[in-house]
Amino acid sequence: MSASRSGTTSVPGPDEPGSAPGSGPGAGPETEQEPVRDGPGSDLLAALLDGMDAALCAFDAGGVITHWNREAERVLGWSAAEAVGRHGFAGWAVRTADADEVQGRLMAAMDAPGRQIHEFALLRKDGGRVLVRTQSAGVRAADGRPAGVYCAFSEVHAQIDLERSIALSEALFDEASWGVVLLDVDLRPTVVNAHAARALGSGRTSVLGRPLGELITQGVEEVEGALHHVLAEGAPRDLVELWVTVRTAEGGRRRRCWRSGFLRLASPLAEEPVPLGVSWMFQDITETKLAAQDADRLRFRSSQLHRAARAASECEDPGEAATVHLDFALAGFADHALLDLVVEGDRPAAFVTSSSDAPVRLVRAAATPSGGGAGPGMPLVTGGIPVRYGNGHPALQAMDRIGSVRASAPGGAAAPPTWALSRQWPADTVHALCTVLRSRGRSLGVVTFLRGASRPAFERPDAVYAEDVTLRVAASLDLVRELRE
Repeated sequence: MSASRSGTTSVPGPDEPGSAPGSGPGAGPETEQEPVRDGPGSDLLAALLDGMDAALCAFDAGGVITHWNREAERVLGWSAAEAVGRHGFAGWAVRTADADEVQGRLMAAMDAPGRQIHEFALLRKDGGRVLVRTQSAGVRAADGRPAGVYCAFSEVHAQIDLERSIALSEALFDEASWGVVLLDVDLRPTVVNAHAARALGSGRTSVLGRPLGELITQGVEEVEGALHHVLAEGAPRDLVELWVTVRTAEGGRRRRCWRSGFLRLASPLAEEPVPLGVSWMFQDITETKLAAQDADRLRFRSSQLHRAARAASECEDPGEAATVHLDFALAGFADHALLDLVVEGDRPAAFVTSSSDAPVRLVRAAATPSGGGAGPGMPLVTGGIPVRYGNGHPALQAMDRIGSVRASAPGGAAAPPTWALSRQWPADTVHALCTVLRSRGRSLGVVTFLRGASRPAFERPDAVYAEDVTLRVAASLDLVRELRE
């Protein structure tokens, strides 16, 4: 028989050479022989068995325990020296009433194909009971005859915890309602579930191992910064909202907001925590976020219109009231505003009907500062000289259409200043919105709102808001004419 230095012990079966009467499994302690080591192979086997996370014992063909590792000792409290050589579990690891059933089910695995799974109630050395789940399988000798059974077992609650963890992982990486991405320490995806793959506009396998910069066109710096923080400091206490731009499967781009949570992954097998990577879980909340932003924007703009009306009502000069409306409209909406009024002949601020065949000329009446940044609109003294607007200018188009006209520089922020300067706008202008001033069925002029490269292009809701503002401005300018007459 043999024993390892780490405590795993084995004894020969009754059919093995060298076994003598009185030295078999039924022998008492007085006949037990001194263990003999069989060389490096026996030591290696013992080390492997003792290093297992699962409890393991083995029986020979006669039902005698031949192997017992450290995990089995931890679970039941019986040492290898106390367990090896016993015949079955009867009287010490199993209640006597259950011993025959347990032994019969375990030894039945010797002749059955594959593994057999059972649950038994075993006894600890301290008298307590523990429910274990066993996996047993037969062992064959060199000539193919049944030579015994090995049995791996663990506490049921530990097994259930493991199965829950595995089931959770499978569920997350199957069809979870949020994206799950596992990244290694180099921030390259190693596992991606179906939801995340769709969000990234790619397949589950095609994204593996690729840098995040190839998957996220904008916002990758924020994502990588969050991942580096998790690797260095651990998971943040709260969820993080990240705006990113990803490529679609059709090759386009879309802006999305992902509410994200992060977990640092560490190896459970290392003595000290060794980071394996980061688990990134996210949910697309773009529609909810945009709806909330639209609601906030609408409330703010309604408040600005109300405040502007209150402030304008205190102005004695209706011309000043018109610029007050523009000043309140600029907050959070545009960088600059221009007020151009129609002239007929040499009479500034005169009225022309939309059906008039006379050429429309516009004279600059007020503008916000364009030299050093934004500021309140101020009346301009131009002497009635029309603004040099060329054919097809957005302001003239607005007059012709009696509506709003939006324009943006080709190339966006990369557009040269000449695009804006040629249209008589400040050099930093990238986006423009021209709205016509209408009162009593006539066009008074045009209000032009301008945005720089730091703001997005004007959209249809912006035009609706601008039209509300110009209605109030037009009413004040109409009053200016009435007072002059």
